[in-house]
Amino acid sequence: MFDVTSSALEEIKRQQVYRSQLGYHCRIEIKKGGCSGLYYSLEFTRDPLDGDLEFQCGEIKFSLSSQGKDYWKNLEIDYVEDLMGGTFRFNNPNVSMTCRCGLSFA
Repeated sequence: MFDVTSSALEEIKRQQVYRSQLGYHCRIEIKKGGCSGLYYSLEFTRDPLDGDLEFQCGEIKFSLSSQGKDYWKNLEIDYVEDLMGGTFRFNNPNVSMTCRCGLSFA
C-alpha cells in the first residue's frame, strides 16, 4: 500500500512519547486546502475511525482515511530535517501536480 521510512517511524515514535500517546494510531487523512487543492494531515488518535484502513509498520499502528484511497498507492512517507526544521514529506508518484513548497497536491 505505502512505505514509511525509518526516519519517519522514529519521528512518529518520538512524537508519541513526547505527547504521552504511545500506542495511539497515527492517522493520515487527505484534506482540502493548500496551493494545489489537497494536502496530507497526520494526527494521533486512540482508535481508528469507522471505515479507516488499518495496518502496522514496526511498533506504529497506522489508520488511513478511506476517502482518497487512490492516493495511498505507492505513497512514501519520509521525515527530513534542514535549516528550517523538520517535516514529514509525502512522496506520491500518482499525483498530477504539487505546489512549489511541496506541501499540497492535485
